[in-house]
Amino acid sequence: MYTRYARAYAEAVKDNDYNAEFERPTTLAMLDRAMPDLAGHRVLDLGCGSGEYVDALRARGAQVTAVDLAEPMVALVQQRFGDDDGVHCYQQDLALGLPMEADGQYDLVLSSLMVHYLEDQHPFFAECARVLKPDGHLLVSTHSPVADAGISPSGNYYAREAITEQWDTVGVPVTVTFYRRSLSEQVGALTDNGFVITALEEGTPSERLRARSPDTYQRLATQPNFLFLMAQKAR
Repeated sequence: MYTRYARAYAEAVKDNDYNAEFERPTTLAMLDRAMPDLAGHRVLDLGCGSGEYVDALRARGAQVTAVDLAEPMVALVQQRFGDDDGVHCYQQDLALGLPMEADGQYDLVLSSLMVHYLEDQHPFFAECARVLKPDGHLLVSTHSPVADAGISPSGNYYAREAITEQWDTVGVPVTVTFYRRSLSEQVGALTDNGFVITALEEGTPSERLRARSPDTYQRLATQPNFLFLMAQKAR
């Protein structure tokens, strides 16, 4: 979905129900409460996709480094922000760390709907802690462990399991594989790597979604879907 269908995905997430009217509003509201002034701050966007968060972060005055595994997504971001000297974007497999990033240089690491693609999240969050300044912030959105428990092939909530599904995000069925895990494992991946969780939310759909898609609004307002975690690097 993020390579062959990169352009279709970029168009879809600009204004769809789950990304534009549920995930992004929740994430940005958490960000604005924790860091209301990003002017001059350095932000690392991990799993940047087509750059929707790059755009939001630049609008708040941040200097943004964006990273993604999918080269077509990196190309889209580079094209979109090519004349902006406050944006740098490059390709990197985040399961292999952040070898191009120095220690202690970022005020915020943001990762939107990416970490569920990592089988083992501990090395990833260790790298996030390494590149953050003391007291730097981490903001992550991911699948809800409660929601994903219902699709466990083993029925064991506490097992980490690969899940393969077909999603229609881009208008055609695309096979996607991600990992489900328990809430305790998800939280532990942060706290074991030097983070203190300062906020945990499960998302609030927008009022615009209520008006344009009442059924989706009702589902997202009453059933778990995503998990949002704000954390701070411990001194």
